[in-house]
Amino acid sequence: MPSGRLLEAIVAAMSQLSQHALSNLIGSIYDCALDPSLWEQTLEVMRAALDCQEAAIRLNDLRSGSFLIYKAVGTEVRWEKEHANYLKEAHGYISDVLSSHQSFDVPHVLSRHVTNEFIQTSNYVQKFMLPQGIIDKMIWFLTKTPTRYGRVVVSRNRRQGPITDQQIELGTMLLPHLRRAVTISNMLDARTIERDRMSETLDSLRCAVILSDERGAILHSNQSAVDMLRDGTLIQSVGNVLSVNVATAAMELRAALRLAASNEPNIGKSGLAIRLSQPDLPPVFAHVLPLTGSDVRMGLHPAAIAAVFIAAAADEQDAASNMAAAFGLTPAETRVLASLLGGHALKETATALRIAGTTAKTHLANIFSKTGVSRQADLMRLGTGLVPPTRSKM
Repeated sequence: MPSGRLLEAIVAAMSQLSQHALSNLIGSIYDCALDPSLWEQTLEVMRAALDCQEAAIRLNDLRSGSFLIYKAVGTEVRWEKEHANYLKEAHGYISDVLSSHQSFDVPHVLSRHVTNEFIQTSNYVQKFMLPQGIIDKMIWFLTKTPTRYGRVVVSRNRRQGPITDQQIELGTMLLPHLRRAVTISNMLDARTIERDRMSETLDSLRCAVILSDERGAILHSNQSAVDMLRDGTLIQSVGNVLSVNVATAAMELRAALRLAASNEPNIGKSGLAIRLSQPDLPPVFAHVLPLTGSDVRMGLHPAAIAAVFIAAAADEQDAASNMAAAFGLTPAETRVLASLLGGHALKETATALRIAGTTAKTHLANIFSKTGVSRQADLMRLGTGLVPPTRSKM
């Protein structure tokens, strides 16, 4: 049970939104997973509910340095342009926060988590935030992989005052829904899924997508899902009902489907990052998106209550590419790493890549230095560990 003070904060946060309004906001968040263009209007509702000056959502592609999602409300155009001048400091600050953040379920609040010395010496705070009247920011980290990370940021001005327990608790209620939407949007590469082109768009994805009813009956499968069902290692079709091979995952999936059908706002973390693979195998996660709460999502299939998204299992090339992006590996080092992750010895790798054994050893030494490991066994674990889960702790 929450403490008395925490319970009071939750009640106060809930009083800002009626149950109907909260349900509508959560539905809007889920709509954004299938149509990212809707984020702007959803952020406006969030900004009002949280009594903030600004609200923004970002999904960065770290490989290209671009944004898959970049939406903000409440920011003047001139300051939006000025923001580019402070990106280096902002990104460095966020990187430091990410490396030290203990739980992704706890937001980072500027007024609570940084020193006064930092505030006084930061160009971002002194020359960018304060001239706009902004005195506090709250950051929720939504997803973090070696190649992409997503976050929501809200800001309060002098009139509104610093971030309060009330904003934190309301944000905590919204957090699993925001995380689910951004996680799925990330798997879709932030593409819009329209009913008229649903099959074509879903079939182009590497991830498996299954539309189901409350019982798990399969109503539609994209090509990746068909292949995964045929393989049978992780999931199967038993009497046209989706069956998961890991017992705990099967239970969580059934619970998530029931909640998707009956109580979308209360689905919370249920059905978010269900691990389908055994503990000793590379992780493969499923994510359940409710479909009954709006025309946008119901339009995919009238009888479907949920879409189950299953991330494609990373092969050695995927893992090597992820590690290259995370640790700044060169193309030559990445090729060596991919071969090693594929189970080849260093001598075999050198032969296959037509390089000298000494060159292969040099590349391996550089890989060790950049990744911070010193044994090939640890390198293998690091490679599989970088397959992107989205859990509360990173």
